Amino acid sequence: MIKHLDKADDFYALIKEGTYIVDFYADWCGPCKMLIPVLDEVDFCDIIKVNVDEHEELARKFGIMSIPTLIFFKDGIEHEREIGYRGIDEIKKTYNSIK
Repeated sequence: MIKHLDKADDFYALIKEGTYIVDFYADWCGPCKMLIPVLDEVDFCDIIKVNVDEHEELARKFGIMSIPTLIFFKDGIEHEREIGYRGIDEIKKTYNSIK
């Protein structure tokens, strides 16, 4: 399932339990657009999409300097981070390393 973070959502409550991929992106970002069909293939984990233009404070808090940035969380703790476009095999490999 892919969920777009809403301003009313509590980000930390969403990632508190379980394993999540958080996609920090922007609508104008070419590589972010290229990543959309790849993330649509992910059926092994929930994804939370965070628009850095709408959630600047959260992006700053996580030190997002380049997009797309995928952060892999398990039970609220960051375990891995990938910056730039990634294929489904790379994403699965990273996910499997933390589950």
